[in-house]
Amino acid sequence: MADNKFDRNAEDLGNIVGLEHVNVTVPDQQQATHFYLTGLGLTRDPYLMTGTGNMWVNVGRSQLHLPTAKPQVLRGHIGMVLPDRAGLVRRLERLRKHLAGTCFDFAERKDFVDATCPWGNHFRCYESNGRFGRMTLGIPYVDLEVEAGTADGIGRFYREIMGTKVRVECDPRGRHAHVSVGNGQELVFRESYRMLPPYDGHHIQIYVGNFSSPYQRLLERGLISEESDQHQYRFKDIVDPDTGKVLYTLEHEVRSLKHPLYGRHLVNRNPAQSLMGYAPGQDVWQG
Repeated sequence: MADNKFDRNAEDLGNIVGLEHVNVTVPDQQQATHFYLTGLGLTRDPYLMTGTGNMWVNVGRSQLHLPTAKPQVLRGHIGMVLPDRAGLVRRLERLRKHLAGTCFDFAERKDFVDATCPWGNHFRCYESNGRFGRMTLGIPYVDLEVEAGTADGIGRFYREIMGTKVRVECDPRGRHAHVSVGNGQELVFRESYRMLPPYDGHHIQIYVGNFSSPYQRLLERGLISEESDQHQYRFKDIVDPDTGKVLYTLEHEVRSLKHPLYGRHLVNRNPAQSLMGYAPGQDVWQG
């Protein structure tokens, strides 16, 4: 038998198999349309949530959910892989007059474009150059600031309670836990010494392969916050599995792989299309 030179462990995902959406509320759907659709070049879901009270925005195989309410701001930033950095910069530059007087801004960095939505949510937009594997359009990570001294406990929570892969790293800025939440997707919990703003209710949604075991472990600790339906439950507090101490609060919408929306095809447009330079057959993003 030939020697096996493949790293089989690199193919393991862990129990969390997909980060489907990040949900933050916005007070103005028109301004949200300017930023997320016109500026970032993303696609509004044409089939669900088509009214003025909520907008689902497709980002490859993931989404942003933007219900109308008092604005929510993530304590950190969202990483995105988007095509055509130069086109992105042109679109964002044109938004300055439309979003004047808001928190909107953007700046070009060496490896990414740093963009801020009208209410202060931060996005790091990377080109699809292989940095995040084969992803050409999507959300590879959500980076969250947490209190100093909590990264190890947060890592244990996801490893022991949720059953997913975790690695904890350290750099000059502090420790950070990397939690696998799908193929090429992760949550990064990065320790910070600054005073963090209070949690305002934003949430993420994940799909898990083993649905019942994390539920039982969460239920035993009194952490289930919503019994949504047969295919879904929610929890908010991330705790130290040994002591029960709350380390971070972030609502998780947890779905089983039997959920009707699992694997749903998401439409993504080609943001390079324009009226004056229209190219037949190029409406859909061909990532």
